[in-house]
Amino acid sequence: MGRMIETSLKSWLPVEPGSDFPIQNIPFGIFRKGVGSPHAATRIGNTVIDLFALAEHGFLDGLGINPGSFNFKYLNPLFELGKQSCRSLRKQLALIFEEQNTRACDRISSATDILYSASVVQMLLPLKVGDYTDFYSSLEHATNVGIMFRDPANALLPNWKQLPVGYHGRSSSIVVSGTAIHRPKGQIKPLNSEVPVFSPTRELDFELEIAFITSKNTALGSSVSTDDAEDHIIGLLLFNDLSARDIQRWEYVPLGPFLSKSFGSVVSPWVVTLDALEPFRVKGPVQEPEVLPYLKFSGDHNFDIQLDVFIQAEGQPETPVCHSNYKFMYWNMAQQLAHQTVNGCNIKVGDLYASGTISGPASDSFGSMLEIAWKGTKPVKMPDGTERSFINDLDTIIMRGYCEKPGLRIGFGEVATKILPAL
Repeated sequence: MGRMIETSLKSWLPVEPGSDFPIQNIPFGIFRKGVGSPHAATRIGNTVIDLFALAEHGFLDGLGINPGSFNFKYLNPLFELGKQSCRSLRKQLALIFEEQNTRACDRISSATDILYSASVVQMLLPLKVGDYTDFYSSLEHATNVGIMFRDPANALLPNWKQLPVGYHGRSSSIVVSGTAIHRPKGQIKPLNSEVPVFSPTRELDFELEIAFITSKNTALGSSVSTDDAEDHIIGLLLFNDLSARDIQRWEYVPLGPFLSKSFGSVVSPWVVTLDALEPFRVKGPVQEPEVLPYLKFSGDHNFDIQLDVFIQAEGQPETPVCHSNYKFMYWNMAQQLAHQTVNGCNIKVGDLYASGTISGPASDSFGSMLEIAWKGTKPVKMPDGTERSFINDLDTIIMRGYCEKPGLRIGFGEVATKILPAL
């Protein structure tokens, strides 16, 4: 068993057809049962597995991992052990839970502190996020925004195809799926006014993104090449980068987003490893003009991850508004990390790097309401007859992501957040 867990392997734990979490996934997260202490966990089917309890019962002996690494409220201590340790851990977990291991099945099933239904536990923020970078790496998204707000004939700024554009975000307001976010307030300059007003945002939006997590520290002054970038990346999360478009429009010149982005960004609770996603690598878009040498890469660094977004109005069923794919990204994660560090910027375990809004070429694959409703000119109809150009109070935004091919599905679960009225 190498980096990938064999597609034919099955678990003695029940896994429903179409589950995001077969034994080939084995993601990492942090959970708590009741008022108990947070522990590191993995998931197979709808069963959450307490890794600290599993280690305490001796099932993870021989890996060289101190059980205390699982007894934290964040995954950072586990990821600090390195990708090889996490790879060995996933391999061991696959052996423990594969369907022929009846001895492990009997021992673990008789314990009372290892297995929990996903419906009875609380999933917590998986990481203590140190630094957070948000990129702007979807050609389709950048083009759409350029058409709407600049010159349709020259939608992209001159640097866009030369480097992965990004900015440093606010990590303190990154929260886990299920956390409600209050509508933010700030300065807005109405179109018919010469002066700004102070108001709750009237244009609250989601941004469909995927984030990668680093699992190595580097020294200040060093850089990471595209060849070595994935050695520093442990896995991916779904990421909803909430945005206040009207606040952003007034504040972003000359230094970019500030209050319009820092009021809440929401991540899915399970970190899906690059090893689990290995079967879904694909080529990315052709990059023209040719990039500078430090941004050149070999191999495939895009992933075929299907992404869906739904809006659920209060008391109403979910309404699908977007079906996109991570494979559309123009700049890949290896290039993003290489660019982040080329100036000597050091990185740390637990840093988070978001992709930027993921839009595809078709209108139903646009990754934000700004694009879907095309600046309010094409509002989305909801089941109750109301319309959405942006997100209303009490709406819940739900994002789901998964990879799928015959005989194998690897998913992220979902990231969901409800928008509450401004305080």
